[in-house]
Amino acid sequence: MPGLRLNLRGRTAANAAFATGYALVFHGAPQWLSARGLRVGLASAGVAAAGYGVALSVPALRAKLIEFADQEPEVSPIEWAAVHIPIGTAYSEELIFRGTLEPLLANTFGPRTGPMLGALTFGLWHIHPARTAGDSVPGTVALTTLGGLAFSWLRRRGGSTTAPFLHHWALNAGGVLAPRLARRFGPVGPAQ
Repeated sequence: MPGLRLNLRGRTAANAAFATGYALVFHGAPQWLSARGLRVGLASAGVAAAGYGVALSVPALRAKLIEFADQEPEVSPIEWAAVHIPIGTAYSEELIFRGTLEPLLANTFGPRTGPMLGALTFGLWHIHPARTAGDSVPGTVALTTLGGLAFSWLRRRGGSTTAPFLHHWALNAGGVLAPRLARRFGPVGPAQ
């Protein structure tokens, strides 16, 4: 995909199209319309949002968030958080990894090994983005592999891909919006 040199909107469309095609070819079963998945997903997304709320309320953490506020996307932060993260990232990755690949791996390698292999694959999927951002590749792979294990647990707990999708969206959208809010409030809080 990097060779296509698409802008963010093009990458979002390409990611969603690829993920949908992948799921169709490999008989993905995301079970998006799951009440239990929605409940688990909203609860876990609430935990992520609360974590950002705590970080914004602690001056030292708010100061750290401000350091990330200058990473501007090609589009407005609202469009990025409301369109590109849910469709181009959370939908695409959750459909590929938790909705399609993980069940295939679980059927092939067993219910314990399959999710671990899926999480590791998810971690490796993030090598190119880490290089592009100048982030630590081993650190990114380790962190996203752990994230993949958490998303896998949410999928099993919620019985659908809806739960990890909502948590994934909340984490990434918070990562876009929280630094901008931190910058607005400043390291010691809004003026009284």
